[in-house]
Amino acid sequence: MIVKRFYDSKLAQTSYLIGCGRTGNAVVIDANRDIEQYIRTADAEGVRITHVTETHIHADFVSGSRELAASTDAALYLSDEGGEGWQYTWASDAGATLLHDGDSFSVGNVVVEAVHTPGHTPEHVSFLITDTAAADAPIAMVTGDFVFVGDVGRPDLLERAAQVHGTMEASARALYHSLQKFAEREDWLQIWPGHGAGSACGKGLSAVPHSTVGYERRFNWAFTVADEDEFVSMVLAGQPEPPRYFAEMKRINRDGPRVLDGFPEPVRCADDELQPLLQSGAIVVDTRSAAEFAAGHVHGTLNIPLDNSFTTWAGWLLPYDTDFHLIVDSQVPGRVQTAVRDLAMIGLDRVAGVFQASAVTGGALSAGAERAGGEGAEHSRGAERVEQITPQELAERMQREQFTIVDVRGASEWKEGHVPGAINIPVGYLAERIGSIPRDMPIVLHCQSGARSAIASSVMLREGVPVLNLVGGMSAWRQAALPVEQ
Repeated sequence: MIVKRFYDSKLAQTSYLIGCGRTGNAVVIDANRDIEQYIRTADAEGVRITHVTETHIHADFVSGSRELAASTDAALYLSDEGGEGWQYTWASDAGATLLHDGDSFSVGNVVVEAVHTPGHTPEHVSFLITDTAAADAPIAMVTGDFVFVGDVGRPDLLERAAQVHGTMEASARALYHSLQKFAEREDWLQIWPGHGAGSACGKGLSAVPHSTVGYERRFNWAFTVADEDEFVSMVLAGQPEPPRYFAEMKRINRDGPRVLDGFPEPVRCADDELQPLLQSGAIVVDTRSAAEFAAGHVHGTLNIPLDNSFTTWAGWLLPYDTDFHLIVDSQVPGRVQTAVRDLAMIGLDRVAGVFQASAVTGGALSAGAERAGGEGAEHSRGAERVEQITPQELAERMQREQFTIVDVRGASEWKEGHVPGAINIPVGYLAERIGSIPRDMPIVLHCQSGARSAIASSVMLREGVPVLNLVGGMSAWRQAALPVEQ
């Protein structure tokens, strides 16, 4: 049996290619939209993708199952569990075979058996994998968003992200009973989960790529709680805010992802097109680092650095029904393609054009520098900076003047300790709640380390609200032994 694990660090998402070396057949489970990676690997391993399936209707990325099955002429298998309202509406058109608990299919000598594991979602299935050429019992279970290493899939997303009200507690109880059945399986059964550390599909996922039933039964918190009510309380407590785009992913993956046929090459824009776009209210995303953006950027642009958190914050802050443009350092090979791919992975396909970073930022900043008169002159020519303040400077100034301090971390982080007097507005909600922030005193933004508050600063500045960014965030504030309020 051949097993290949694919891990997308920006999505913290795992998919699998499992093949039969004897017959040359292979199945891909939980494919994302970058389908070429599976086709290349299958070719390199000397197998052909003959089956495609997934564990559930995903909320955190656009599924690639439909496109991969069509591109490889593979048989497509989808869950038919969960009842009305939890069905793939495109399954019939795609010729998919619908799976129920206990159904199985063969990939050469490898048997894949569906096990209904509701809780994270009602239709969720996991897959027992048996290599019949070597054994008569499963070697592993592909658990999707059911069981992770060190955690379990959160049961609150349907209510908190997809706005299906009244489902949170029922889903938590369904998850509890799914876990009780799972815990009865053999200690040596391997667990191949669908996510790792950093995923918003749980609150304490390990970076370890796989585990066993025996290990999780002993060390995963969810298996140490015997009382159902206590489990429900614990699994729902402290879950991070689900990114805004999760609801859109549910809709796209339920109704049928659009077939891309590769990631499109965006139009390259001339630098003199930028100001007219911004004046029209268009969204332009500067993908440079937070430090570069703070040092100087074009007024009106939004900063989402092209790093491992790019996908998450793009999903929080960018619209699905409107074109937008990017500012990218295209002198770095592959940078533009990376940005387009990362956005497409969560269905943000409306990249209308790309500006070269050095051309637009360098031009705006040099133009601003040519004029005397300080900050006002720079703003008239489009240049802007993010003002920084250290914890020591803020603490000293707080002795003689008042500030509006906005903590843009999650609610659970804020409750664990914050700068005295700070109000909590997570960065993903900042744009819609900006009107509630008092402006009769200087505004200071902070997060845990400074990354999220840098993005938040660009949100505020784009709306014309001046801010100060707390250098190092709450971590630096604590390290300076300054007062913390709880």
